[in-house]
Amino acid sequence: MNENIVKKITEKSKNFVIIGEAGSGKTEVSLNLALEIHRLKDKPVHFFDMDQTKPLFRARDSSGFVSREGVIFHYQKQFMDAPIVAAGVIERLRDPESVVILDIGGGAFGSHMIGQFAEFLGGEDTKVIYLINPYRPWSGSREDIKETVARTAGAAHLEKISVAANPNYGADTTAEDVLRGIENLQKMLPDAKIEFVCVRKELAKALEECRLPLLAIDLNTIPEWLISNV
Repeated sequence: MNENIVKKITEKSKNFVIIGEAGSGKTEVSLNLALEIHRLKDKPVHFFDMDQTKPLFRARDSSGFVSREGVIFHYQKQFMDAPIVAAGVIERLRDPESVVILDIGGGAFGSHMIGQFAEFLGGEDTKVIYLINPYRPWSGSREDIKETVARTAGAAHLEKISVAANPNYGADTTAEDVLRGIENLQKMLPDAKIEFVCVRKELAKALEECRLPLLAIDLNTIPEWLISNV
């Protein structure tokens, strides 16, 4: 399942930028995508935690686990409130032998800081994935989604955007919830191609008949007692 979607999206792309509103699940998807690409590709995978918006949890909280799995993890600690970008981003983006995952902070504020790399993110070797959870308040209508996509992508100076769905209510999400979320998203964005749908691995088997590619994920950064509130 994961092997199929990872093979597809890495056929032409080797740089991946994950953006979206806060709480859409960017960090979990970024971590899982990095691990799956590492398992499949014979190239070094570099994960850059670019989140400077100070959420409760960041990818860097899982840096030890991800590094032990073989992914090369990059982040830079903030100095007080000053956002500091990890070194080496441009070099890795330009390196044809490196796969790069950029996990970007939530919304327009988080995306603004990667505008400096826009000239390196517009080529065919880069895929920008906008992650949408249709159960979030800011994704409740076509107008809401279009506004947040435009604001977030505009802040990052990114133009070519792919859409991925992450329909969930947290730990209580059922397969039916996922299917209903996909249906709602397709109604709101009838012309959009959904690159893949993120589902927890426990639900993957029940969703095998889904017509869209699935990315089955583990939850790596969120304590069990908070999962149901995410």
